[in-house]
Amino acid sequence: MTRALLSLGSNLGDREQHLRRAVSRLGPAVVSRSGIYETPPWGDADQPSYLNAVVLVSDPEAEPRDWLERARAAEAEAGRVRDPERRFGPRTLDVDVIAVWDAGGRPVLSDDPELTLPHPRAHLRAFVLRPWLDIEPAAELPGHGPVAALLVAPGPADDLAGLTPRPDLTLELSV
Repeated sequence: MTRALLSLGSNLGDREQHLRRAVSRLGPAVVSRSGIYETPPWGDADQPSYLNAVVLVSDPEAEPRDWLERARAAEAEAGRVRDPERRFGPRTLDVDVIAVWDAGGRPVLSDDPELTLPHPRAHLRAFVLRPWLDIEPAAELPGHGPVAALLVAPGPADDLAGLTPRPDLTLELSV
């Protein structure tokens, strides 16, 4: 069994719908979901703003790599195309595996280039840390410490002002 934190982002097409469909695709594995934030692009400013959120997922059968496969499947379903010229470029959907914990609650660490755990830039991204803090106020990013402390560090603290909560949007699928 593993538990994981996944970050979701979209800045092309129907951004809210892309996030909703990703959550729907994860199905009963979703334990908790954050609110949605509107955020400026990170790493490549020449693109539209993003909608970002995080979900905490758990599955008694899932191994860490399974979360990566599920993330990629959700991206493919949303029509994600990776542009090798723009690593941080626009996308219909981006799903990142931020951290994974084993059945005993211990963080899973990996230096595999396909699945580095924890995510190597998560500690720098207010658009991951702020929504995570919303659903887990005592959250800790393995190897980096409490999420609340990371949000006041240079970098994320500067980016925090650019995050706009969007209570008018939801990750819930309307029936």
